[in-house]
Formats: sequence, C-alpha cells, structure tokens
Amino acid sequence: MIKKLLLGVIVAFLTFITKQTRGQTSAADTSEQRIAMERISDAYNTAIGLQSRLYNGPEYEPYNPAIKGNAYFQDINKFTSGTITYDGLFFKDVPIMYDLNKDVVVVLLYNKFSMYTLLNERVERFDLLNHHFVNIMSDSLHTNTGIDAGFYDELYHGNVDVLAKYSKSIQTNSGSNALETYFSQRKSFYLKKGNNYYSISGQGALLDILKDKRKELQQYIKTRKIKYRKAPEDAMVAIVGRYDELSR
Repeated sequence: MIKKLLLGVIVAFLTFITKQTRGQTSAADTSEQRIAMERISDAYNTAIGLQSRLYNGPEYEPYNPAIKGNAYFQDINKFTSGTITYDGLFFKDVPIMYDLNKDVVVVLLYNKFSMYTLLNERVERFDLLNHHFVNIMSDSLHTNTGIDAGFYDELYHGNVDVLAKYSKSIQTNSGSNALETYFSQRKSFYLKKGNNYYSISGQGALLDILKDKRKELQQYIKTRKIKYRKAPEDAMVAIVGRYDELSR
C-alpha cells in the first residue's frame, strides 16, 4: 500500500513539474502551483508515515522549572499547530514551540510525548501564531553585515524586507535571600535592502536607509500620524510599504 501511495506521489510530482515548465507566469498560475505542491507534500507525508523526514533531530531537553518565565516565543510554553518547510518539504499542522534562548524549533514527536529539536540548517521557514519566520543562513551573509544567522520574523516582504529578531537569555539576580534566575527577552529590528542588512534603532535610522524618498516618507508619517515609538513594528511596515509604492 505504501509503495502504491509513493508511486502516486511521484507521478503527481512529475506531472506538476511538466506543467510548471510550460511557461505559466500569471499570479493565478503561481497560486495554483503552490497549492498543488502543498497537496503533493501532504500526500508524500501521509505515505511515508513515521518515516517522515520531519521526524529527525536531537532530543530536546526542557529547562529547569525553577527558572522564572520561559524560553518560548510569546511566552507560550505549549505546542501550537503551525506549518514548516523542512528538508525541502512542506509540513502543516505540526505541533511547534520556538525556543528563543537556543534559537531552535521544537517539535512534538508522533507519539505526542517525546520532544525533539529540528536541525536549523534544514529549516527553511515556519509559521507560528500568525507570524512568518525565515531562516537566514550564515553562508548567505556577507562579512560585516550587522546581522547574525538565525530565525527572523518577516514583518514585511517586498523590495525592502522588515525583519524582527526575538531572543531570550537566562539572567541571575541577587535577591535579599537567594539568587533568582529568570528569562530576559530582547527584540531587534532589521531592514534588508538589496543584499545588505541594516540594524534599525529608531525612525531616524530607518529614514537614513530610505533616504532617496525621505521627504515623501516624512510627509506620509505626518499625514498618517504614525508614532514609531508607540508601535515600531506597525510603523516600520507602513513606512517601508509606502517606500515600495513610491519606488515603483
């Protein structure tokens, strides 16, 4: 039965590739291709069952419960259904936690009990809690880029990309009676323009990078009453989106 399913998947894949090479270029065709590929991946995953490529990686060791807080994205320390592109294949409805301290994706094994860590070099992207994360590999970075390899929340994707990096670290405080260990969180923002990455410390730094449209963007910020300090993510997305419109 498994062999028949795999054969069917292979035939469907070859049919898809053949159609893809016949010059389909419209947005509708691209959407249909994406849906077709996801269906092929679903069929493949069903066919190979427990032998799925997703089920590999080292065992995940939980943290000491005495540490205050947790290491996970949005402080959610339970598995949430998400999608992931891993080892070249697309998987959906995957139980995921994103560990910000280790910068790894944690997945629940098919037995619904064992936890393991996906290999970072095989993770292309994943979606979790309405956020889209992309993996920036070290071999894709130039020297002195100002950005480290790892997973980044893609807030906006266009001619210029807006990225957010979330991280947590374990800190120790000396209290009156005993040491207190806790997780501390940090958030950083970046712009990708061309092949270069820029760290964004505020609205001024953002406009410096987009200086060819500075006057128009300043007017846009004033008209729309954009408050960067109050909501930096929303402000960056709005400003960069406007920059893309002006650059067309």
